[in-house]
Amino acid sequence: MADYDIFNGDADGICALLQLRLAEPRDATLITGVKRDISLLGKVSAASGDRLTVLDISMDKNNDALVAALEKGARVQYFDHHFPGEIPDHNNLSATIDTDAEICTGLLVNKHLKDQFTGWAVTAAYGDNLHRAASQAATPLQLNDAQLAQLEELGTLLNYNGYGASVSDLFFAPDQLFKKLLPYPDPFDFIASDDTFTTLKEGYASDMAQAKAIAPTLATADCAMFIFPQHSWSRRVGGVYGNELARHYPDRAHALLSEIEHDVFQVSVRAPVNRREGADELCRQFPSGGGRKAAAGINNLPRSDIEKFQIAFEAQFTS
Repeated sequence: MADYDIFNGDADGICALLQLRLAEPRDATLITGVKRDISLLGKVSAASGDRLTVLDISMDKNNDALVAALEKGARVQYFDHHFPGEIPDHNNLSATIDTDAEICTGLLVNKHLKDQFTGWAVTAAYGDNLHRAASQAATPLQLNDAQLAQLEELGTLLNYNGYGASVSDLFFAPDQLFKKLLPYPDPFDFIASDDTFTTLKEGYASDMAQAKAIAPTLATADCAMFIFPQHSWSRRVGGVYGNELARHYPDRAHALLSEIEHDVFQVSVRAPVNRREGADELCRQFPSGGGRKAAAGINNLPRSDIEKFQIAFEAQFTS
């Protein structure tokens, strides 16, 4: 029997797994990647009796591999908040799926564990730009404003580390980042004790300064679109800068296009904070697109399709 932990490499995926492994330590093989690398189940050659824990990756995008693992006799525990498609009806599958726009995987795991490591669930929610849900989840912890701001910053930084076209773009590979967090049941101890936090904080500040120097190519009351050059900083910063813009302009949708190779772009879309829906519908119109209602993306958008994307973007979000 083998154990596999299969998780998104962003703040939500990492913090969700962290809660589970703090509650139930397990010597599992870690399967993860950059935030956009979600076809992860196919990397596992499951056998009868294996245990697969899957966190924060779309069941719809992994359905074939999931069904294959179940048919081979593997047991699968699945937590996610993305569009699932058709959920297999199988005795070996335990699926906790909730696509509500105010839910993230870390909060689902926190509920499953009956609030054992709520600080990490709050961090996950902040990382997914769910500030209201994060504040509500933190209520039992009785944190002051400065402590909430620390968890918000930590969630943002962990999420920032997951963005890139490949692991080489990241400051820390997601599996290594998970291992750095695992010794800390309390996120405040990690912030105070580990140099990882400082490294990410400095990188984030530098990347965001360069992002804010880029003017939008489209800016209306309803939509704004930015096109970033082919640099590692732009691949790292697209998602977190989109989150910041969404908070500052809550009635406006945002699209950030980062060139990942010549004439090919990675796209991050944020629905308006005051109307958290439509991002997934927009991105699924394109072959490599997907995500959730409030935040979605396209992995590979040819330059020749940018005009088509802009038309669809404005149609989706213009009042």
